Amino acid sequence: MRVFVTGATGLIGSAVVAELLGNGHTVLALARSDASALAAEAAGAEPLRGALTDLDVLRAGAARADGVVHLAFGNDFSSPEALAKNVAEESAALAALGDELVGSERPFVTVSGTPHAPGRVSTEADPLPTDGPVGGRSRAVMAVLDLAARGVRSTAVRLPRTVHNQGAGGFAGLLTDIARRTGVSGYPGDGTQRWPAVHALDAAVLFRLALEGADAGTVWHAVADEGDQVRDIAAVIGRRLGLPVEPVPSQTYGPIGPIFASDQPSSSAHTRQRLGWEPKHPSLLEDLENIQP
Repeated sequence: MRVFVTGATGLIGSAVVAELLGNGHTVLALARSDASALAAEAAGAEPLRGALTDLDVLRAGAARADGVVHLAFGNDFSSPEALAKNVAEESAALAALGDELVGSERPFVTVSGTPHAPGRVSTEADPLPTDGPVGGRSRAVMAVLDLAARGVRSTAVRLPRTVHNQGAGGFAGLLTDIARRTGVSGYPGDGTQRWPAVHALDAAVLFRLALEGADAGTVWHAVADEGDQVRDIAAVIGRRLGLPVEPVPSQTYGPIGPIFASDQPSSSAHTRQRLGWEPKHPSLLEDLENIQP
């Protein structure tokens, strides 16, 4: 299968590209810079120059492919306005990709976060929240899933708050970055809230499985660790960096502070049973031991 991948050179995207190539697929990779294009070529993919905002380029990429995996998302979480801009750009991109695929029965795999289910572990049956800082992203993903009624084999892989590799990535990676900058390995609230996690290489396998065989309109959870307490995550970061571990205000984390402060464990039992997905790589707490002082 020839697969058009957005976000192909990021932490998750590079793992997905390697997984696809290693299983007989070819990859057309969206590349927004010369450096990204070179990285895509070095990985064995064909680069297609353009950004997530270049809707004509996205349509052209989808037209040239047997399937699409969308992973790109802006990395600016500095303000509510920046986050809203990220969401708006992705929503427009998903709509453009979806329009190109209508009636083709080709697979379209997009991505979201795992949902928050107050008082319990969330499952694949739980809906995504349509309010809050990333509510617009949830609505865009739901629109992609609705394309199942218009001849698109659309599916969504829900990623946990931390997708990691070699100690980097996700919410835990942000905790590490902030710890380096502030001199404190902090956590919001009392730190007992739980965050799910998955190794990027395990997540990549699930993206491939969804692309190859998931039914239209389905959602899947790429969750290996159901929920690590944030203070345990902060403790490993603090030990690796030689920094004190302390509670800090949720405002430390900007517009996503409320998400950081919430308890959000998640299950992948249905995904494992139906798709035969089985994580094999190190857990988050094990992988954080790779953080360099």
